[in-house]
Amino acid sequence: MISLILALVVLLVGFAVYGKVVERVFGPDDRQTPAIAINDGVDCVPMKPWKAFLVQLLNIAGTGPIFGALMGACFGPVVFLWIVFGSILGGAVHDYMSGMISCRHGGDSIAELSGVYLGSAAKWIMRVFSIVLLTLTGTVFVNSPAALIARLTPAVLNEKFWIVVILVYYVLATLLPIDKLIGKLYPIFGVILIVMAVSVLGGIFFGGYKIPEVTLADLHPEGLPVWPFMFVTVACGAISGFHATQSPMIAKCITSEKQGRAIFYGAMIAESVIALIWAAAGVAFYGATDVLNNAISTLGQSGTVYEISNTMLGVVGGALAVVGVVVCPITSGDTAFRSARLILAEITHLDQKKIKNRLIITLPLLAVGAVLTQLDFNVLWRYFSWSNQTLAMISLWVATAYLVKEGKHPWASLLTALPAAFMSAVSMTYILMASEGFGLSQGIAYPVGAVFAVALFVTYVVLMRKVSSQKN
Repeated sequence: MISLILALVVLLVGFAVYGKVVERVFGPDDRQTPAIAINDGVDCVPMKPWKAFLVQLLNIAGTGPIFGALMGACFGPVVFLWIVFGSILGGAVHDYMSGMISCRHGGDSIAELSGVYLGSAAKWIMRVFSIVLLTLTGTVFVNSPAALIARLTPAVLNEKFWIVVILVYYVLATLLPIDKLIGKLYPIFGVILIVMAVSVLGGIFFGGYKIPEVTLADLHPEGLPVWPFMFVTVACGAISGFHATQSPMIAKCITSEKQGRAIFYGAMIAESVIALIWAAAGVAFYGATDVLNNAISTLGQSGTVYEISNTMLGVVGGALAVVGVVVCPITSGDTAFRSARLILAEITHLDQKKIKNRLIITLPLLAVGAVLTQLDFNVLWRYFSWSNQTLAMISLWVATAYLVKEGKHPWASLLTALPAAFMSAVSMTYILMASEGFGLSQGIAYPVGAVFAVALFVTYVVLMRKVSSQKN
């Protein structure tokens, strides 16, 4: 229990202290934001800070901090360390930089920003990568909430029925101006999300459950090594490339750059709190990682969440908690497709003020998502997880290039370069070892992953010194 309390405290201190360091390095000022300078009434729309925070939180808090945290808890309490420090030093920095750099470029997507700072080849790679990731994300966030809702409704309203309902909602959320549906529903969803997190935390504290203290031991029953599998499995609870596709959406809505730390950095810290609660719930409720892993294998992620909520909080409390869990993926799935629409609009140059142009992009996009819902969730999740962390790696290198190019203090860019190198090692090692990748041994994957990360970091140091010498 002490581990969980300390972890929550460290997250809050990280926001207050390290968040200010990140803000100081970026240097927000009083220039006009896209919400003021563009204000197109569809995507660039002024939004109150508290509402922008809730929309950002719900955009990024998909099933990652819940399902991912539960699967990450199978490695043992060591997952607490990754959620806390991964978020403070990596995930929140990643989200803040993605949002703020986008804000300074008229709300451009991470793909367009990659072109500006890493070259045209990177732009096209990121365009394809982002659209694939967003489509996978939207699809994953159709299946998981549909499965949970089906458990609370009569048999006639089965999972397929709710998949159709959710897809119809996604069409509307993707098409309509951001303040018409998303802006009105998300504050309500935000309250539900907060109630869910507080309820589960209360269930842990007052239910007499014991949370094992942090240990570095690998307790995964299937023998998966902590490195790199845990760092990919947890995904959104610590750092997620998906967030780099969401932050630009809210970058179009903030009315001052000085709101960025609370909205972008703060939302990631809040998401990590959710991840901590669910990781703690998993190890506390089942008591051992092999029992938790068996529950996930037999009941599925949705079934495990339902069992924990229903047992800890009773039928009514469990239903409310499940509704809160449902909110997370739905409010990320809708904006995943919306982000994909915006990226495709950048590629096709179709003016998004016109509803016809939005329909031209949205309907085929959602049709692809509908087809993908027929695939196995676990397979989709594995590919989503790796592509997600690879996008995080690239986004952090984009932020590093930005800091170097902007002529910040020569070593200020280490703020993003170090987590970028770390995620480079994670991404490369995982795809080499994973069954959906090359299936190579640790003896090959570990050194290749390390060499890959070191090579990128050395390249960064050389280019940083070159830019610094040119300016001097």
